[in-house]
Amino acid sequence: MTKPRLALLIGIICISIFPVLVKLNLTPGLISAFYRMAIAAALLLPFVILTKGFQLPPVRVLLLAILSGVFFASDVAVWNIAIQQSTATQATLLTNLAPVWVGVGSYLFLQNKPARNFWIGTVIALLGMVVLVGFEFFLELRFDLAFSLGVLSGIFYAVYILLSKYVLERMPVLSFMTVNLLASSVFLGVVSFLFNEPFSGFSDMGWLVLVIQGIVCQLVAWLLLSYATQHMRATRVSLSLLSQALLASFLAWLFLDEQITLQMIAGGLILLVGIGVTFKEN
Repeated sequence: MTKPRLALLIGIICISIFPVLVKLNLTPGLISAFYRMAIAAALLLPFVILTKGFQLPPVRVLLLAILSGVFFASDVAVWNIAIQQSTATQATLLTNLAPVWVGVGSYLFLQNKPARNFWIGTVIALLGMVVLVGFEFFLELRFDLAFSLGVLSGIFYAVYILLSKYVLERMPVLSFMTVNLLASSVFLGVVSFLFNEPFSGFSDMGWLVLVIQGIVCQLVAWLLLSYATQHMRATRVSLSLLSQALLASFLAWLFLDEQITLQMIAGGLILLVGIGVTFKEN
């Protein structure tokens, strides 16, 4: 296994605990997204300053890095709200339709077009997602607020993947992550203030969950995923992230007593086969 693929694997494991933490409902969804970014930024910024690891890119690249931070912050914020207003399963399913948007965006805007196996793998992986949550569940989805936010989250995330792929080809990972986290923190801080979200008054467990989200689900996970994105196709990274649903289901069973059925196991296996197909060269 190459270093980028190993980084991708570990990064996926780190973000798979996120839906379970959000579903605990210990903090509002929007403020949870803010602290996830702000805590990670507070830890990374002193490190890059002390080690002189920050490299200022050209203005155009810097602006795109800031824009990618806004889109990523928007993705996390609306996903948090979708999870809390519906179920982690529905929100994760809709958010993870992002590979479709990434594939279309790559075809339209990137020189490195998706190969035939990407589209085949996408169909297989999405079929696995449907089997994982149940055909009847998929058919009964309603176009309510939570549904709309789940779809919107996937679109935001797809734009982030495409922007970050472009930017990471032109600036180092640590520099990108610093700009990305600062932009995300400022954006979410302003939005949270405008919506009168509480910035304090949480329980000890609530603060612990926020710290875990900031360190594990954001800082560690996305340093690894950004490294993988820098060295791999954006389409492959986005589709591989579908596997977080499988891990999230297991963690939900372990910590939230959610049931795991043979259908879910079958869906997870189909999903992994789809991901494997995308790594095959034509």
